[in-house]
Amino acid sequence: MADTITVNGTAHPMPDDPRVSLLDFLRQHVGLTGTKKGCDHGQCGACTVIVNGIRINSCLTLAAMHDGDSVTTIEGLGTPDEPSALQRAFLQHDGFQCGYCTPGQICSATAMLEELAADWPSDASESLEGRVAISGEEIRERMSGNLCRCGAYANIVAAIEEVAAGGRS
Repeated sequence: MADTITVNGTAHPMPDDPRVSLLDFLRQHVGLTGTKKGCDHGQCGACTVIVNGIRINSCLTLAAMHDGDSVTTIEGLGTPDEPSALQRAFLQHDGFQCGYCTPGQICSATAMLEELAADWPSDASESLEGRVAISGEEIRERMSGNLCRCGAYANIVAAIEEVAAGGRS
């Protein structure tokens, strides 16, 4: 056992209390408040982070389950001076209104683009084999676990489409 969780490249000791959720660990123990607590039931996606390359709802998992894992939060994807491609696209396309869901949306979309690059099919994919075609329908299906109460979905999809188009031939 490593007794640490690596968050955005920095190792942090596991919490003493095994009942602490990964979300609360990130916010209260590590001090990274970009990851939001929305519903606390895994239904809204505001708490989405990337663990070992896979997007998860951090409110539904205990920090103790991630001993030795690598966690990436919104703070690890870019900086105000050097935002990630998705962060720039969200700004350019107004992919947010209140901004509460935006960190989870961007973390989810970041991992989703990796899924597309690996040709992982979804329910919206035309085939379970071969190259997955990037489409609005494909993106909407894959992002369906991330809710935006302000209704910025069209702009969120447009931002993701722009980045996806630049990343694949």
